[in-house]
Formats: sequence, C-alpha cells, structure tokens
Amino acid sequence: MGHKAYWLNLILLYILNMSTRRDFLKKTALFSASMVTAPSLIAGGSKTDSSLFFGQERLNTASTVENALRISGTFLDEISHDIPHQNWSEKEWDQDFLHMRAIGIDTVIMIRSGYRKFITYPSKYLLGKGCYYPSIDLLDMFLRLADKYSMKFYFGLYDSGRYWDTGDLSWEIEDNKYVIDEVWQNYGSKYKSFGGWYISGEISRATKGAIDAFHAMGKQCKDVSGGLPTFISPWIDGKKAVMANGNSLTKADAVSVDEHEREWNEIFDGIHDVVDACAFQDGHIDYDELDAFFTVNKKLADKYGMQCWTNAESFDRDMPIKFLPIKWDKLRMKLEAAGRAGYDKAITFEFSHFMSPQSAYLQAGHLYNRYKEYFNIK
Repeated sequence: MGHKAYWLNLILLYILNMSTRRDFLKKTALFSASMVTAPSLIAGGSKTDSSLFFGQERLNTASTVENALRISGTFLDEISHDIPHQNWSEKEWDQDFLHMRAIGIDTVIMIRSGYRKFITYPSKYLLGKGCYYPSIDLLDMFLRLADKYSMKFYFGLYDSGRYWDTGDLSWEIEDNKYVIDEVWQNYGSKYKSFGGWYISGEISRATKGAIDAFHAMGKQCKDVSGGLPTFISPWIDGKKAVMANGNSLTKADAVSVDEHEREWNEIFDGIHDVVDACAFQDGHIDYDELDAFFTVNKKLADKYGMQCWTNAESFDRDMPIKFLPIKWDKLRMKLEAAGRAGYDKAITFEFSHFMSPQSAYLQAGHLYNRYKEYFNIK
C-alpha cells in the first residue's frame, strides 16, 4: 500500500469510529485539515518547516527602504540597574558580536565602566574606593572581541550615582579624573579597537554642572588619548520622559521644540570643542514629534560642527512592563525619521538585550529578523 493510501484509510477508519454527532462535526473538520496537510507530510518526510504545512515558500516581507538609517552601533550594558543581567561568558559574547557584525554594526559602546559599587574591570582606584571586585574583566573582553571583529570601541566613563542622587553632574568629575588616566594607560593604548570615549552622564536639558562636567571630562579624554572622539547621549524631555520606576507612561510638562532648541544651543555652545557627537535618545517623544525634534537636533549639531547621531532605543517605553523589546514598526519609524533628518549615525540601546537572537527575551530575535528583512540583509 502506498503512503498516501495508507494515510487516507487511517483517517477514514478514525471517522467511522465516531459515536456522536458532535464527534462527527469535530472530526470532519479534522479530516478536511488533514487532507491539506497529509500530502505535504508524506512528501516531506520528517521536515517541520512551515512551508511544508502550507504548501508554499515563505513570503518575502522585505519592505522598500527609502531614507531609513541603519543601526551601526550599540551600547553594551552589563552594569545596569533597570534591565536584567544575562550572565554571559565570553562564548556568548563572542556569538553576540558575530550577530552584530552580520547586520553591519561596527561600533560598540560600553555604556559605563561602573555604576555605584559594581564595576566592569578591576580598577585599582575604584576598588580602593570600596567598589566590588568583578568576576570577569568585561573591558578587556570587549576590547579583544572588538579587535577580533574589526569594530570600534568606545569606553563609557564611571557613574558614581551621586549625580542621580543630587542632580549635580559635577560630582562625576573627580572619580573620572583617575578612571580616564587608568583606563588609557592599561587598556586604551594597547588595543587598536579603542576608538573613543562616551561621557556617560545623561541629562535632558539645562542641568546643574552639566556644561562644566562635560567639558572637563571631554577635555581630559581627548588630552590623554591624542584627540580620540567623544560623545554624549542625552534624552529629550518629552512627554514620555518619566521615571522608570514610576507607574505613569507620560507626563504633562513636556519640553516644547523651541525650549529644547534654546537650551541645547546653550549646552552645545559650551561643549562643542571637546564633544564630537551627540546621540539624542529617541524614545521620550511621540512618533508624530520625531521630525520636529530631529530637525532641530541636526540643525544645532551642524551649527557647532558636531556629528548628529540618534540613539534608537530598541526597547518599548509605551508599555507598563519595563522594559521589553520594541514593536518593529516603532523602531522602523524612528530610523526613517533619522534618515529624513540627515543624521550621521544610528546607535541603539541596546542590541544584546532587545535585538539579539540569543537574548533572554524571545521577542528580541524576532525584532532582529524583521530588521534584516526590512534592510534586505541576507
């Protein structure tokens, strides 16, 4: 007996053994579905690909790419206070760098070298201040992997937490005087991938001590490294600029475009000689506000000879659960807006948690696939 005849006889016997009208209706439906799927199962043996069940090849969902800006950089965050640690070894990190390279990421940024007492490398200075000894030297590992995959690495400065406690960014200057010198001597001068500095203090508008702090730390970074580039990544004080540990998703006292332009004109005027790029976080404003704010950001950066980057957040600020991978259409709209505004580069916070195929979040791998489809990355 052929395979197809065997399946048909088996299904018919199953129907004949029904005892009630309800069973008949249910199993007739099963029979109809089986008639569609059985030939594919017979022809395909043990394969389970979805194209076998539906009798057609997977559809090509790649969209037409107009002005969307590709993501070419990502933060690396394993010193965090609001997203989970993935507890990867070098094996997992190596695989993640490979996933990054596959979509064109050429820049990795360690978001901070330490936060309060947790640090990414065994800093003699910070250990002496009471910080905890790290089980792995993440800084050395990230630099080795950046070398391996021909990426540029940006070092994120130390965050003592005192700025968040006091609102005064100048508290971060003193510790970083030692951290900057220590890191350049022990790491920066030894790895070809060490390509710049990230001044990790995050502000949104006129903030106490911000201009002086950015200038002091930016100048020292440049002085010790022979002028390597520096950048900052502030947020826009929009309607979604709410505390991560709060219950609200929006606020009423959002900054206007004019206020944003006026305040950042003053900040850029005070830092542009030692800060080379500004990557505004894009998640604190609504999607129909992107063009207005992005146009101002590019205008200000051009005025002061700075590069205008976007920090395309790949997590979703619109949900009460903080934080999960973003809906693809939201990320797409932000990258398209950055392209329309003529931005120079797109980085993201951050690939490993919210876009990586091996993230703790299953949705991250799906976002990775949608991104690849959109940009037709094979």
